[in-house]
Amino acid sequence: MVLALCRFSIAVGSLSAFILLQAHAAEPSSTHRLGIRETQFTIDGKPVFLLGCSYYGALGAEEKTWQADLDDMQRAGINWIRVWATWAAFGSDVAAVDGEGRPRQPYLDRLKKLVVECDRRGMVVDVSLSRGNGVTGPSRLAKLAEHRRAVETIVGALKPHGIWYLDLANERNIGDDRFVSFDDLKALRTRVRELDPTRLVTASHGGDIDAMELRKYLQEVGVDFVTPHRPRHAKSPAETEAATRKLLATMKQMGRVVPVHHQEPFRRAYNYAPGADDFATDLRGALAGGAAGWCFHNGDTRSAKDGRPRRSFDLSAERLFDQLDDVERKAVPTFKTIVADAQNETSK
Repeated sequence: MVLALCRFSIAVGSLSAFILLQAHAAEPSSTHRLGIRETQFTIDGKPVFLLGCSYYGALGAEEKTWQADLDDMQRAGINWIRVWATWAAFGSDVAAVDGEGRPRQPYLDRLKKLVVECDRRGMVVDVSLSRGNGVTGPSRLAKLAEHRRAVETIVGALKPHGIWYLDLANERNIGDDRFVSFDDLKALRTRVRELDPTRLVTASHGGDIDAMELRKYLQEVGVDFVTPHRPRHAKSPAETEAATRKLLATMKQMGRVVPVHHQEPFRRAYNYAPGADDFATDLRGALAGGAAGWCFHNGDTRSAKDGRPRRSFDLSAERLFDQLDDVERKAVPTFKTIVADAQNETSK
């Protein structure tokens, strides 16, 4: 009897091990890896300028929707997207984590599927967390323990893939429910390093970053790159080159220089109406100033009661490229050429 039980236990153990191995074997492996070399991003070791697109509500979209959008993005030279793991807007909560940072299905699985596809395409994914301010759903992750749990959930789900980075807290300096202290950021950054030592991490900043804050991002938190969300006004596009150069020069004086990534610039339908030339000027300024990346930001229409067109803020009914207005449709096709021209000029 004892011998039979032993044989049964061994058989069950072997079967469990086999099932576990099969499960890991079925997990899609990473195809590409995002990295950093001095002030530039790299993909698979090759320097690349990240030309991106806000895609906040991606987890509320059907697969055919985001597949079609990704196709259009790649045709336009766009090689990274920004997706929120805590997104909720217009009565639809599509967050991949709940208010306490625990997995929330089916949205966490949707995030994994999107990252797998972007990995296959060689497109970088920005996965952003936010404590929220009521505009993008209820306040969440208000306590460090909850925020840490969200970090653990996201890193645990996406660790096999090398093509994504983590924004610990969107506009963490704003003094409302979004606020995250530098002490909390440091603790969160440390936790990511424990779980996934090579994962690139940032914490985005609303507005231009002053020298005191910059020092804290670099030396206290230990971000891998800085992500200022530059001011949104008519003069902003013409100021981006100088603002970028200033950040890089200040970092050089501090003894640590990291990439400057313009993750969320101005957009249409917010507080002023930028034209196609403004997008072009801002992108050229980012490139000329030495930035490592820039984003075509887009969102809802603040002046419309229902927010339509909502663009990336709501992808449940229409895909992004079907919601762009005439100015955006004129601007987007120019981005690829602007980047190529700047890179050709640099290589001369």
